[in-house]
Amino acid sequence: MIYGGIDVAKYRHEVCLVNDTGDVVLQMYIDNNQSGMDKLLQTLERLSIEPNDIKFCLEATGHYWLPIYCHLSELGFQLHVINPIQSDALRNLYVRKTKTDRKDALLLADLLRLGRAPETKLPSETILKLQNLSRLRFELVRQVAGLKNRVLGTLDRIFPEYPGCFSDVFIRTSRELLKSYPEPEDLVKVDLSELSAFLKQHSRGRFGEERAKKIQSLAKSTFGITLALDAFSLQLRLLIEQIEFIEEQIKVLEEAINQVMEELRPSKDTPYRHVIETIPGIGPVLAAAIIGEIGDISRFPNARALVAYAGLDASVKASGLFEGTRNRMSKRGSPVLRNSLWLAAVSARRFNPELKAYYELKRSQGKHSSVATGAVARRLVHLIYSLWKNNRAYDPDYQWSPPGDNV
Repeated sequence: MIYGGIDVAKYRHEVCLVNDTGDVVLQMYIDNNQSGMDKLLQTLERLSIEPNDIKFCLEATGHYWLPIYCHLSELGFQLHVINPIQSDALRNLYVRKTKTDRKDALLLADLLRLGRAPETKLPSETILKLQNLSRLRFELVRQVAGLKNRVLGTLDRIFPEYPGCFSDVFIRTSRELLKSYPEPEDLVKVDLSELSAFLKQHSRGRFGEERAKKIQSLAKSTFGITLALDAFSLQLRLLIEQIEFIEEQIKVLEEAINQVMEELRPSKDTPYRHVIETIPGIGPVLAAAIIGEIGDISRFPNARALVAYAGLDASVKASGLFEGTRNRMSKRGSPVLRNSLWLAAVSARRFNPELKAYYELKRSQGKHSSVATGAVARRLVHLIYSLWKNNRAYDPDYQWSPPGDNV
């Protein structure tokens, strides 16, 4: 048997082939395109290596490994993909801590030869769509949060009292007001009746003359700067418009996610698309993100493995007689999955009676809110694993016993 390691990069990959005894059979570069693939196949043919005679191991470097994985898989080659964290750990076993493409390819081939590379299968098309759509949505949500912070920073300069005008600076009425009257002086100059009518129109009657008086009063006595107001007001208006544009894109993504989720519905008569949607605290958007990141639940031998994959497990520090007592969340798994589970835990500690009681128990034991929420997230993972593995909808009366959490 021949074992091949492929160090994946953006433009070209390093390929290393070794035999059963670890001797290098071939080392070569191939471009990350069809010509490079043809070069690899021609080389294998010249060496009389058939698909059944060789196994390949790739490192999941960004998204660059997907094309070569798909092409080799379609041709019948057996492939294994490992996480870069795993290859980094193995690299540390070498005395000389050097990192080169050639050495990395050899390392991957050796990892496969020693039977340390897990078998890997690409997720289904539905899962891939959920994964990509959900990741893009999370990225856009993060961008909106950053833009909102910049809006608040701009207001701190020119109109620091403005957040006191509304319960939330970013409600529809407030946004329209800032776009139309970005400077405090604009709010002072506008006629009170005109401002009242503006507020009444955009708030559907919730705000009127009383709120208009409060806004004008704060604008007259503002402690904001008067330098470069035209630049700051333009920045404020453009930032708000950008927020609204991205939020519209998020709505489009959520509609697309819902359509993909329909592909998971067991039957037309089933009220849910996936069993984890039946868990209180997990809505369609979070369910889609969790499903997209996990993919196939059967690839995890137990719930603890899934907890580790999400990076919700505790990092343990112990050596000799020393054993650390301040263990923190490892955060080494999928960040999107971890973020989704955290948000689900925040919701579940309010709307899921069982997890709410568990959260309150941890709080009564003196745990910080974040620590208690982390414990809820881990227990939620055990619940997700159990329901998904057994294809069973959530039942609040079902008795199950998840393992205890060391928090």
